[in-house]
Amino acid sequence: MRHAPVTPDGHQIRWVELPGAEPARLYLHGLGASSPVYFAPAAAHPLLAGRRSLLLDLLGFGISDRPADFGYTLEDHADAVAAAVRSAGPAGVEVIGHSMGGAVAIVLAHRHPELVAKLVLVDANLDPIAPVAQRPGSSGIASYTEEEFLAGGRAEVAERVGPFWWATMRLAGPEALYRSALHLARATVPTMREMLLDLPQPRTFLYPEADGEPSGADRLRAAGVRVVAVPECGHNVMVDNLDGFASAAAEALA
Repeated sequence: MRHAPVTPDGHQIRWVELPGAEPARLYLHGLGASSPVYFAPAAAHPLLAGRRSLLLDLLGFGISDRPADFGYTLEDHADAVAAAVRSAGPAGVEVIGHSMGGAVAIVLAHRHPELVAKLVLVDANLDPIAPVAQRPGSSGIASYTEEEFLAGGRAEVAERVGPFWWATMRLAGPEALYRSALHLARATVPTMREMLLDLPQPRTFLYPEADGEPSGADRLRAAGVRVVAVPECGHNVMVDNLDGFASAAAEALA
């Protein structure tokens, strides 16, 4: 396990690192997840193995520190990841980001373009999401106030998300989980979609085939973003269909 301080108070981001050739690959997890849990089999898959791989947990999640006084905006997350990448040493990393991690990856490439060589977005958030009570993800969490979430909303979310997601979500700092979900639902200005359209790096968007193409797919293609369906999977593409994910990601990174 590796670590780096990423805030003025010295809070640490931690990651599991697999040795290999450069350029390095950076894996970023979704809301309430953990990169070593969600991405280790993919990073070790024969189609993706052999590269230096940083399976990084965002600040507030997994094995990283969980400061209660951090803002947890997407910009905050991106800047913290940038500090960790600079500490780790690689330049021009290939970033693979799932869900919220994909949104952070886009903001990272927008704010720190020298650090990002390629982007693979795995069913990533691109647009604002309206808060909807009783939903298990960011929209449901964002329907609470922070006070409501800390007082009892977190326990309600635990009952809705199921044991697989809760296994890693329970590791998140309560403030980190709430604020990250809130800012993910609100999105950035400009939005992640607008940032993505303007990025110069090679970009690929993977989505579950059963869901149909993401909204605005034609505009993404017109801006040079490859839009690729992965069969036999849901939102957790790399967990549901490891071989299909590895094949699509390897082609995107070739």
